[in-house]
Amino acid sequence: MHRIIDVNVNRATEALRVVEEVSRFVLEDEGITTELKNLRHEIITAFGSQYSQLIENRDTEGDVGTEIPNPSSRKSLIDIHKANFKRLQQALRVLSEFNPGLSDKIRYDSYILEKKMYKELTNKHKKYLLNDKKLYLVTDRSNFNNEDDFLNAVASALKGGVQIVQLREKTATAKEFIALGKKVRELCSLYDAIFIINDRVDIAMAVQADGVHLGQDDMDVAIARNILGSEAIIGLSTHCLEHALQAVQAGADYIGVGPVFTTPTKPGRQAVGLEYVRWAADNVNIPWFAIGGINPDNLNEVVQAGAFRVAAVRAIINAEQPEQAARRFLNISQGG
Repeated sequence: MHRIIDVNVNRATEALRVVEEVSRFVLEDEGITTELKNLRHEIITAFGSQYSQLIENRDTEGDVGTEIPNPSSRKSLIDIHKANFKRLQQALRVLSEFNPGLSDKIRYDSYILEKKMYKELTNKHKKYLLNDKKLYLVTDRSNFNNEDDFLNAVASALKGGVQIVQLREKTATAKEFIALGKKVRELCSLYDAIFIINDRVDIAMAVQADGVHLGQDDMDVAIARNILGSEAIIGLSTHCLEHALQAVQAGADYIGVGPVFTTPTKPGRQAVGLEYVRWAADNVNIPWFAIGGINPDNLNEVVQAGAFRVAAVRAIINAEQPEQAARRFLNISQGG
């Protein structure tokens, strides 16, 4: 019994230390960090009187559990958060069985803290993911003879430095969209790029995309969030400052600002020009991407207007060499 208590006290406090450090150095949240620290000390205090017995009965060398490999892997801070809170709660449940004097309140407090911290961490994680992304590709398959050529162009663009890919399919069936989406998702994973689905929340869920991009006439951001969950990245097209303000208020993770120039991708949509880009640079406090008719010839104007994140369609995906086109975009946007 002492061995069981010892290992689970260690498991619980180690898990708390991990999430405590995430709260302290990633979230920089003094309140949550303090609550986690207090919970850790509460567990240590509850078993402090048994310390000598626990140490005397510890048998790390003879523990068969140390030879069993852990099949799970951590790919992100979200994964670390989930794994360590579950580790904590499982350990607390074991401790309550072998030490009935341990208050269940400790475990219930951990559930509350998990939810509170998860909400902050998902928002921070998405901002972290988006903040350093500069080049966004929106796909267009209309000029490709077959799927392989299209996928090769996407791969080439990713190799050239594209960091976000939005799969845009206006005529494909749901079945076709899903099949293609899975292939593009795999390409994005190879290059550590964010994968977004255009318009279709159901397709984004089916292919396990990182998120969805919505238009002004599509589903509300709040509804999409309820369906896809708080971890999903939700972007929104905006065409004027009112749209941008509404998008921020609605909880969009990023917005598209445009179309900056006239583009056949949005027939009938009047260009917003560089004035809206200048306004966004001064007033929008979430990541935003200038989009619409942007190419290497006019990109410098967009950058000078204040944009340091840009999205492109034809200028990259339809380029003779998408890799070189992407590299050129990045070079110009970085002042090269």
